Amino acid sequence: MAYKFIPFKQKELTKGEQLTNSKNFYHLLDGRRSVRDFSDQPIDLEVIENIIKSAGTSPSGAHKQPWTFCVVSNPELKKKIREAAEEEEKLSYGSRMSDRWKADLEPLGTTWEKPFIEIAPYIIVVFKRAHETIDGEKRNNYYVNESIGIACGMLISAIHNAGLVTLTHTPSPMNFLTKILERPENERAYLLLPIGFAAEGAQVPDLHRKTLNEIMVSYD
Repeated sequence: MAYKFIPFKQKELTKGEQLTNSKNFYHLLDGRRSVRDFSDQPIDLEVIENIIKSAGTSPSGAHKQPWTFCVVSNPELKKKIREAAEEEEKLSYGSRMSDRWKADLEPLGTTWEKPFIEIAPYIIVVFKRAHETIDGEKRNNYYVNESIGIACGMLISAIHNAGLVTLTHTPSPMNFLTKILERPENERAYLLLPIGFAAEGAQVPDLHRKTLNEIMVSYD
């Protein structure tokens, strides 16, 4: 059945407004950093809900919206997730990662220890939905990885826009998240993000992003 089509409406900006808005948004996102030192300061759940609603506006293949955002604040669940994540990380740092990979991570100061999972007031575990079952019939989702990746980018931007910090965490394998959170068979864990305020005195590496000339190729 075809969708009903409705008129598209968007405020038309002047060239000056376009330039100002694009610059302001760039400067907003340029202040975003991955933070590993979190405060346990509480956050209103409504803020988290708005952040997730923002991520849910993401485009997706055939508009299937193949995502589930699991919001975890329960201390016991966070403890279980941390223990399981650290178990996998110990194996990764001990034997799974190549020497080059570990050498690339060394300047960032990362280790197998993930205390932020318990300290941050919320964690969001993003699951990708490989397919749907409707009336007993399996129905495919399309471009699932691409769709979920775009949604996660919008999620991270929304977190930063709310004045909060996060960190992308991908313990591998991530099957334990499906089990702990009792997710259905069609969902696969994709990303874990702690969300909160930065701890007092938190520090981040003095990194520098690639310049525009390094990331943009123009074809006039």
